[in-house]
This record gives sequence, C-alpha cells and structure tokens, in this order.
Amino acid sequence: MRKKRPNVLIFMTDQQQERVIHDHHPCYTPNLSRFKKEGLCFNRTYTTMAHCCPSRASFFTGKYPSEHGVLNNVSNEAALSKGIKKDIPTIGELLNAANYDMYFSGKWHLSSEENPFDRGWKELKVTASKDAYMSTSIEEWSEVPHISENARRERGHLHRPGWKDYKLYGTGDGAYNSDLDVIEKATMQLDKLKQTNDPWCMYVGLFGPHDPFIVPEKYLAHYDAKEINLPDNYRDTLQNKPGYYKRMKKQWDQLTEEEVKESIMHYWAYNTMVDDLFGKILDTLERNNQVDDTLVLFLSDHGESLGAHGLYLKGASPFEETYRIPCVIRWPEGIEKPGRDINELVSMIDLAPTLLEVANVAGKEKMSGVSLVPFFRNEEPEAWKEAVFTQCNGVEIYYTQRMVITNRYKLVYTPVDTDELYDLLEDPGEMKNLIEEPAYSKIKKQLFSYMWENAARSNDRIFSHYPTATMADYGPTVGVRKERERSFHN
Repeated sequence: MRKKRPNVLIFMTDQQQERVIHDHHPCYTPNLSRFKKEGLCFNRTYTTMAHCCPSRASFFTGKYPSEHGVLNNVSNEAALSKGIKKDIPTIGELLNAANYDMYFSGKWHLSSEENPFDRGWKELKVTASKDAYMSTSIEEWSEVPHISENARRERGHLHRPGWKDYKLYGTGDGAYNSDLDVIEKATMQLDKLKQTNDPWCMYVGLFGPHDPFIVPEKYLAHYDAKEINLPDNYRDTLQNKPGYYKRMKKQWDQLTEEEVKESIMHYWAYNTMVDDLFGKILDTLERNNQVDDTLVLFLSDHGESLGAHGLYLKGASPFEETYRIPCVIRWPEGIEKPGRDINELVSMIDLAPTLLEVANVAGKEKMSGVSLVPFFRNEEPEAWKEAVFTQCNGVEIYYTQRMVITNRYKLVYTPVDTDELYDLLEDPGEMKNLIEEPAYSKIKKQLFSYMWENAARSNDRIFSHYPTATMADYGPTVGVRKERERSFHN
C-alpha cells in the first residue's frame, strides 16, 4: 500500500525517433536501456502532430489540436493561434490544484501568451518561452549577404540561393551547455526535495536532439560513419505520393550518401548526449532515494525523418519516423512486472489522463485521451482503441493533413494532394502507396469512417459540404458504425 501519491518526473526530448531506443539499434543509449528494463516501453506511441507546439499542447491537455487550439508554431507571424485556449486546463493547473508542488525546467514552446508560471508551475529555467521568436521578416533577410547560385557548398550544408545556407550537422558545445543548464537546475531542485513528504511534479525538457545536429566531439566517438547503413527507404522515388514531399526532397538531394551517413552519425551522437543528460537525472533520483515513489515518464514531442524517404526534419511528412515517438514509464511502486513491451496503439493525448489518474485527479477534467494505468497493473484494458489519429494544419506554411493509424494500416488524407494508404505489416517502410488499389477500397472506406468519427468527437474543422472542400473519397456519412467491417484488424 503506497503511503502517498507518487512524485512525477516528466523528461521530454525534442525531435527524437522512436527507433533509436530499440534494444538492437546502433544508437548508444545505455541509460535508456537500463531504464526500459525497469519500466514499461510503449512501442507504438504516436504524437498528434509532428511539430513542437501542437504536440506539446496535446501532451499538457490530453486533447487534440482542434480542441486545445494550438495548430502550428505559435512563435512567428504565421501562427494560426497564440496558445492554448484560456478555458482548457493543463496538467500544470490540475496537479497544482491537487496540492502537487510543480517545477519546470527546460523547453516550453506551446504559447506566445503564457509561460509555465501562468499554468501552475514554479519556473526553474524556461527556454522557448512566450517571448521566443522563430521567424525573420523580409526586411531582416534583405540584410543577409547574398549567396551566389554558383557558390561552393560546404560539407553538411544545404545551399539555398536567396536564403541563408543551412548547416545540418557538425561539432560544438552550444547545445550541450544549454541543455546541461536545464539538467543542473532540475537536479539542484531534486536535491532540495529529497526530505519532503509532499508529492511533487517536475518537467525537464531538452532541445536535443532537434536539428541542427551539433554535438560535442566526445559523443561521436561511439560511431563510425563508414559503418552506418542508409535507411532502407532512403531511395524512395515518392511515386504516387504528394508533390510536397518531392519538393522537400529536392533540397536534400544535394547531400551525398557520405554526408547522409555523417548526418545520421551526428544525430545518433546527439541522442547519446541526451541519454547522458537523462542519466544525470536518474542518478540524482537514486542518490536521493527518490526512485521507488517517483513515476518517471520519458518521451519526445515528435520524431525526425533522418534521411527516410530522402527527407529530413519533421512537420510536413506523415511517416513513422516523424510521428512515432519514444514513450517509457518507470514507477517501481506502481508497475507490476516491469521490463514489459506494450504494443497496443497509444497517443500523446493518453499521457495527461494517465498522470492525473496516478495522482488521484482522474475524472475531474474531460480529456480525449485514455489512461494507460491498466497496463501498469499488467491488465488487458477492455475495448482498447482501434486506431490513433493525427491532425496537421501546416507548419509555417499552411496545408491540411489527417491520419488514421490502426494496428496494420495507415490512411493519410491530404485534401489538396494525393492521399496515401500503407500496409504497415507488409510495408513497414511505407514505400508503396495503396490508395488507388481496388483490392483495398473497402479498407480505405473503413479508415475514412474512422477519421470522420474522430473529427466529430474532437470538433475538428475539416467538416464542410461545399464542393471545393469535399476532397475525401468518402464523406462523413460513411462513419456509421453498423456499416463497419472489422477484418482489417487481423
């Protein structure tokens, strides 16, 4: 019998692929490997949008972007909104009201109107605060020295005439020093909390391994670029896929295969750096005897393409590399049979209700997510979700995309371009788009019905009967449950 509600420590990285924490992946993450054996690894966890602000808002609210109101990057003039809707509470206020001591160290980046303090947290260090600005005006760009189209491209750079060159990878200590400061602020507070009997919640958020992949030289020592293989789907021609992907790929085609391998090496090294910093948190909890009664959640806001399909970064492509995120939870006093892999579908929005339930705050705020606590008890939840859903409303340029992901299939609805359908069992690299294959017409219809049902539940704004907006092959009325067939779950 637990004496008190558990402490909660949330460790969120930025732009981390789910696959880099796999046991047999070449990426060196010894602390995470140990951590996984002591907790539960949710292997099929998806973000709601592969972009910082919407995904982070979904984490803190347990709701979809259509519900919490953060639709793209809030930190520039292209923002569709400035932050979470005022009447939507976050875990910060809810846990604070439940007498948790709340501490925030690291990356915020979900509002240009509010900081963590405004949402229930005591601020240790805040990066990407409400005052962050992530854009440049035409006037400012006019002051950038002109780069000739014929200028020599440096290794690891994108040559972009009329823009600044973009450096994708390299060595340096800047990112490490910034994230180390976040960690040090957090560990200092953990040391102060070792004597308290009151439950506390701490959020620790890093910038790593967000691009550009600039890391201290010492972390590269674990890797040799010559021994790194290109992604299996690197040479995707993107045939029968949205033209937007092809347009993005065109700029990355500048990189030689050797540079791609070097970029992967630097990204993996960045993940090793993140793992090293995570280890400092774990060591502090252990030193202070805070392990048993502390639930530690490790996750990322979204993934990274890293050469998959010839692409990099995130936000504008729907593939597993960008939407599938690491999610591991350790709680010695509350998890039975640790070391298990959970392969059921999980969404970013499921984490807020999970944390609230373990804090005895469950049920006081309606959320779209579902608590993962039954998995802690090694139980099979009744009628677990058949699908997870995503909502993309563009990044700094506007476009709409919705996804439905089941145990086997993925439907990508892109109203202004080609839709996509993938069989994730037969084609895990998402190379072959099946959307026009007659043999999959029934599955496509079923997945569209799922999409419309979720749109209705989440008050999504993709409903419109006007002919210029009715681009889906099947409209909302296919969402009648009695018409569904279950065969595609097998």
